[in-house]
Amino acid sequence: MAISSKKIVLDGIWYNNPIFRQVLGICSTLAVTNLFVNTAVMCLGLIYTNAVSCVTASALRSITPFRLRIISSTLIIAAYVIVLHNFLMAYLPDISAQLGPYVGLIITNCIVLGRVEAFSIQNRPLPALIDGVSSAVGYSIVLLGISVVREALGFGTIAGLSLPWEFTKWTIMLMAPGAFFMLAIVVWIARWWGMRREELQKSSK
Repeated sequence: MAISSKKIVLDGIWYNNPIFRQVLGICSTLAVTNLFVNTAVMCLGLIYTNAVSCVTASALRSITPFRLRIISSTLIIAAYVIVLHNFLMAYLPDISAQLGPYVGLIITNCIVLGRVEAFSIQNRPLPALIDGVSSAVGYSIVLLGISVVREALGFGTIAGLSLPWEFTKWTIMLMAPGAFFMLAIVVWIARWWGMRREELQKSSK
């Protein structure tokens, strides 16, 4: 049965969000969210990789042997990540150096492989594209929100622009504990809000 585009989008951004619903992609959440610009580049890279990988896997699903499915999916993702990595090295070398190995690790990112395996190989290319973009956008919204808070409190800037007021910088926000702290808050708020909405919907019936 065909799945509506609206449901796919809502699942990727909210109901099945990779970060606060599935708790996936935590490595990059903790590693690259101390600067907004780096996070934005990482998110755009994941959106691109997830979208084209999902479409490709969907288009090839009928000719891919079942026993070679995982290997095939990994090779597809790796090919697009290599393109992304070379693009960043050529046009954004400074950001590429700061992101370090985390661009290459998109190959093993459970969000990308998860969407390919869970959705793309069972659906046509257009729904696969929508699902790939939606789940990556859901991931990106969370990471960008975390990066704004971490950079503002840790560096006193947002996207490299200084805040108009002075305050003591929170060095911990630039370290792993600060990332864990912010991630925990995001997951808590999202799940609390989800439970709250469910309660309101039940009470209104």
